[in-house]
Amino acid sequence: MSDSAPAVQSSTELTDTAAIRVAVKDPPRVRTRARRVEAWLLLFALLIVAFSITLVELGALGSLNVQIFVLMLPLSVLVIGYHILLRIFASNADPIMLPTATLINGIGIAFLYRIDIARDLSGWSSLSVRQVAWTAIALIASAIVLVAIRSHRPLQRYTYIFGLLAVLLLLSPLIPGIGVEVSGARLWLQIGPFSIQPGEFAKIALAIFFAGYLVARRDSLSVVGKKVLGFTFPRLRDTGPILVFWALSMLILVSQRDLGTSLLYFGLFLVMIYVATNRSSWIVIGLVLFAAGALIASRLFSYVGDRIGAWLHPFDSQWYDAWGGSYQLVQGLFGFAAGGFIGTGLGQGMPNLTPKVENDFIFSGLGEELGLVGVFALLCMYLILVSRGLRIGFTGQDDFGRLLAVGLSFTIALQCFIVIGGITRVIPMTGLTTPFLAAGGSSLMANWIIIGILLRISDSVRSEAREVAERE
Repeated sequence: MSDSAPAVQSSTELTDTAAIRVAVKDPPRVRTRARRVEAWLLLFALLIVAFSITLVELGALGSLNVQIFVLMLPLSVLVIGYHILLRIFASNADPIMLPTATLINGIGIAFLYRIDIARDLSGWSSLSVRQVAWTAIALIASAIVLVAIRSHRPLQRYTYIFGLLAVLLLLSPLIPGIGVEVSGARLWLQIGPFSIQPGEFAKIALAIFFAGYLVARRDSLSVVGKKVLGFTFPRLRDTGPILVFWALSMLILVSQRDLGTSLLYFGLFLVMIYVATNRSSWIVIGLVLFAAGALIASRLFSYVGDRIGAWLHPFDSQWYDAWGGSYQLVQGLFGFAAGGFIGTGLGQGMPNLTPKVENDFIFSGLGEELGLVGVFALLCMYLILVSRGLRIGFTGQDDFGRLLAVGLSFTIALQCFIVIGGITRVIPMTGLTTPFLAAGGSSLMANWIIIGILLRISDSVRSEAREVAERE
């Protein structure tokens, strides 16, 4: 494929013609079949979650208390209610995404209950109960988005409003009085007893802004430019957006001391601009700018250099014994090693030895108790979730919907890579949370809202494809 090839193929090339013909021939039956598949998959996911909680109870305590299944009640009721809403308001929506996200979320709740047992936590102080409460809020927020947004197309009208909203959300932790610093990073807003991480919601606003902006400016970004060493580089005035977001990423890194968020936002922009223009020169420019910024930051700011040092030499006593050094990383690696191929079994490991295993290192805790097999199963779930989102984008009828679906799906994929890559020493630790799995309300709400938007786009895509086929 050439560097200047068209970014978006025609809808007839991307749409599964056979599936559309079947849907047109008997649309009610196809819609019912999809929702029936979703219902059975949801039941299967809830059974796996219940089985996981049972294993945690038996493995950690040696007995079974039926009261633990109270943890299952809100999750079960809400996902079944969500399924009913899909039957009413988005009958053509993808049938795989909701059960997959439910399963990952439920396994996270089961493992947080495991940590509660290890720390002797109960009631509202327990991680699992709070995670169930946040899951309920997140599912309700996602359902509201699904019902309120009857089509994704009107979102394009508010491109610059979403861009402004994203910037305000990113900068809000710097506001004196409500912005607070946690573990050396200034990422949180504290309002009374509640705290929220606005950057988690900024990624959604940024994805909408990028999709709207790139659709409007795609021609100037993909066609015009000079060819150097086989790459077609854009004009200087067209590189303004990428320079702005490079500077914004560096600002976040410097002011909020957050490597992960900087990488996530900048990676999101690079992927979306590449998908929109299909010009590898944008990737080259972006990677060079980010590498240059990271190199400068590692020389000027000690905390960046410390992260890199702990990554390269985790077993060196200089980094292992240092405050905020590699101790947590090494404990996570030991947890993976202890799990081996099939794991110690749910409830029978010692994940609590790893600091903050409920947040940054929940994947290593699960690796200890589920082993390599369980880790690969979780990775497959994320792969299914992301691939369904990408499929929604690639089968779309409008460029905005395609870019938005790809951007939101890539957000989940990149966040998984940043987190899991950090705890396995593929890249330096950055401090993000594993989507749907780790404890935390902001991340859970943002990712369930992403699921709601993707389900709405998938319903619109399939409905529009059917209308096109009927006209033909």
